[in-house]
Amino acid sequence: MKQQLNSFVTWCRRYISVTFVIVLAFVFFVLFFNDNSVMHSFELNQRINELELEISENEDTLQHYRRLNRALNTDAETMERIVRENYHMQRPSEDVYIVE
Repeated sequence: MKQQLNSFVTWCRRYISVTFVIVLAFVFFVLFFNDNSVMHSFELNQRINELELEISENEDTLQHYRRLNRALNTDAETMERIVRENYHMQRPSEDVYIVE
């Protein structure tokens, strides 16, 4: 056992220099613990993708409400239908029965 450890230490001294260890530690620090690390970049890219998806969903909703607004401004029948369905409004001579 001691012979194997001794041969490992000899191999390390022969092939691994102090400069190599310092450079390796620096690269490890930059890749994983820096503000611009790989992990941080991955998290930011994931957040960007989530926000882009949310933007596309909100754009679809915005288009829906723009179409609805245009229909309400141009078509009196559409406005009357929506007002009657959503707000239960009625004419004075009508009776409204709500069935659930």
